[in-house]
Amino acid sequence: MPAPDLDTIVSLSKRRGFIFPAAEIYGGFANTYDYGPLGVELKRNIREAWWRAMVRERDDVVGLDASLITHPSVWVASGHVATFNDPLVDCKKCQMRWRLDHIVEGQYGEVKRDAAGNVLCPNDNGELTEPRLFNLMFKTQVGTVADEGSVAYLPPETAQGIFINFENVVNSMRRKLPFGIAQTRVSFRNEITPGKFVFRTLEFEQMEMEYFCRPPKDRKNPVEYLALHRQWIDARLSWYRDVLGIDAARLRLRPHEKEELSHYSAGTTDIEYLFPWGWGELEGIAARTDFDLSAHAKQSGHPITYFDEETSEHLVPWVIEPAAGLTRTLAVCLIDAYSEEPDEKGDKRVVLRLRPNIAPIKVAVLPLSKNDALRPAARKVYDLIRPVWMTQYDETQSIGRRYRRQDEIGTPLCVTIDFQTVGEKGEPGDDAVTIRERDSQAQTRVPISGLLQALREKLPGC
Repeated sequence: MPAPDLDTIVSLSKRRGFIFPAAEIYGGFANTYDYGPLGVELKRNIREAWWRAMVRERDDVVGLDASLITHPSVWVASGHVATFNDPLVDCKKCQMRWRLDHIVEGQYGEVKRDAAGNVLCPNDNGELTEPRLFNLMFKTQVGTVADEGSVAYLPPETAQGIFINFENVVNSMRRKLPFGIAQTRVSFRNEITPGKFVFRTLEFEQMEMEYFCRPPKDRKNPVEYLALHRQWIDARLSWYRDVLGIDAARLRLRPHEKEELSHYSAGTTDIEYLFPWGWGELEGIAARTDFDLSAHAKQSGHPITYFDEETSEHLVPWVIEPAAGLTRTLAVCLIDAYSEEPDEKGDKRVVLRLRPNIAPIKVAVLPLSKNDALRPAARKVYDLIRPVWMTQYDETQSIGRRYRRQDEIGTPLCVTIDFQTVGEKGEPGDDAVTIRERDSQAQTRVPISGLLQALREKLPGC
């Protein structure tokens, strides 16, 4: 089915406890969001799936958790203080502020121009001011006196903490090239025109890895380096398809044009997803050469090199950076998994077809009705499953409504306890339960003694 509109996903997210507008009782606050009970689980599961693929299942990548607030010179060396700017324009008519590049790219709809070809305000076709640059980093102060010497910045990305710890990781973990350092962390950007739900927000979580490799023999024609870059592009694209289950038809690769590339970049390719409003970036895989390590060595006065025991020389590794947005990936999982279909009565059935490995709730335990005779057996089953998988117990409303509720939050399996389980009218029960599958709605009767094994078979990767 076609992708749902954004309002549908926003409504579902709030109604079912995935994502709430932040500070809603005060009218909300500038495109910030709180992740509810199910959103927290979904985010954790996506992060865990990324960490498993990037760190645990590889022997050439280690993890890091660098501090959020660091020495301000880090951001000078990285170029963020001087160049991390967006061109802003104001409408002289409605006073709204816009990013000029986003207007030109058509992110606010059809690009409208006056007779002279000047871009007009997307809101009311008003005349725009001349663009001026605005730095996206949030400033803060460290210490008790607010002066120039106390200025610090909230991190706009996760990469720099990895670069300044390169030497520490090499020395402590005895890494040999090629190897990577991975990190997941919150980043902050003072976006002037955020929007589209959690696609662009003031704070967001990133999943990044810096993969360090030997410098190419020919810097102007780094064939082996670009081949390694391509391997990472393919690996990251397959992760979205094969691990998260994202529809391959809604994913594409977009290599950056030469004029888009940073001066130090040997190439960048974005993995894009077809959102309800069009194609948008999901992850970027950048060939950053040796720019970052060299820049920090120059700024700090401390050489940052790798000693090659085979050649007995110090060298500056080149880097490949797969950088993904966790919160943006979460939004894609919700959009891509959403489906509507008629049920057996012809009513609309909403289903989130999330892969079991990322579904917030793996198993729901549902007694057939809110009956005292069923509750002890249902609680016994719940206590059996809960230590193994994230489980939800629900005995309110009809069983049909509860199935629909679990379908809508993406729960792969429901376990139903009925009167056949416990027996009635003096007859003994069969001590068995029914497993109901979300996608097929197929039902299977299994003994409680074999329930965990049956669930394991139906929950691969969990």
